[in-house]
Parts: sequence; structure tokens; C-alpha cells
Amino acid sequence: MSDTDETTDTDATDDESTEKRLVSGWHGRYYEDFEVGDIYKHPFGRTVTETDNVWMTNVTMNLNPMHFNEAYAAETEFGERLVDGTFVIALAVGMSVIDISVNATANLGYDDIRHHSPVFHGDTIFAESEVLSKRELESRDHVGIVETELRAYNQHGDLVLSLERTPMVLKRSHAEPSAAEPPGWPEGIGTQPEEL
Repeated sequence: MSDTDETTDTDATDDESTEKRLVSGWHGRYYEDFEVGDIYKHPFGRTVTETDNVWMTNVTMNLNPMHFNEAYAAETEFGERLVDGTFVIALAVGMSVIDISVNATANLGYDDIRHHSPVFHGDTIFAESEVLSKRELESRDHVGIVETELRAYNQHGDLVLSLERTPMVLKRSHAEPSAAEPPGWPEGIGTQPEEL
């Protein structure tokens, strides 16, 4: 098509008869949605920057020069600064929230944390979680406990981190999700069904 050709598109939003609907987005998994053996590859990778590392090191007062002293780190077996391991943990856990704990009422524990390979500035981290077990609670009928293994990889496919994570997750019947009030939204904010 040349730049002088004209095309006409009909835009559905121009049609006055278009019916508007309030449609539910992703509300996260509830206790009933988890099945032992399921693996969720969490969306999006995240490239770790030098700023991430410097801020995390300073905010947490991590005084190991491996994270903030380039001259020191250059003389080590790695030849450069390493990313603070607690940042890698926080990043991987954060990446998993969309699939594992959007509807958690508490995180009960992080166990068997292992750093398998170093992470460097510029590495891109990807994460996945596997459901290891789930169980209901006699003392709380509105939640259940889900045990998962979280694994993080760099852009080369190297496993850099693994840990077990145990959130207490709401049951769907107690959450009452809706398009008008998704997780994290107060009642009455934004478009409401009666307005459509």
C-alpha cells in the first residue's frame, strides 16, 4: 500500500449501540484453584540493574563490599560485584505473587532458600512456582495452606535461586470476587455495574 492510499476503518467505539460491560480481569488463584504438581511460569522477566543492587545494599545496611565496591569485587573469583542475594529473593517472590499469593492472608514461611548461581548487574531473572502440597485448616474455614517451590533462572537458563514458600490463601467462597471490586479495590471506586 502506498502512502497515498486511503483506508476506512469502522471503529466499534463510534457506534452508539455498543453495549458496555464491566468484565472481570485476573483476580489471582484461590485455594481451590491450586493442584499439587501444577507449575506456573510467572509472566515477564525482570532485568536487574546496578541501581537495584546499590539501593538494596544501602537500605538494608549490607556491609559486604562484594555488593558496592567494584575495586574489591574485581579481585575476587567473580571479577565484578554480585547482586545482593536478598534482592534476588525479594524479586523472585514478587514475581510469583500474581499467580501464588494475590489472595493470601499471610505468608507463613520461606524455607530451604538456596542461591545456586550468582546474579550480576544486567542479568534478567525469570521465575516459576510448583505446587508441592495443600491442606485445609480446622481452625479457619475461610483459608487453606499452599506449599510451593519457587525457582528463579537467569537469561541463560541457569538456576539462580530456589526456595519453598507457604502462603495461607483465601477460599473463593469467602473472597466473593467481582468485576466491580477486584482484589485491592475499595467498594464504589471506578465504574460500577449500575452505571452501565
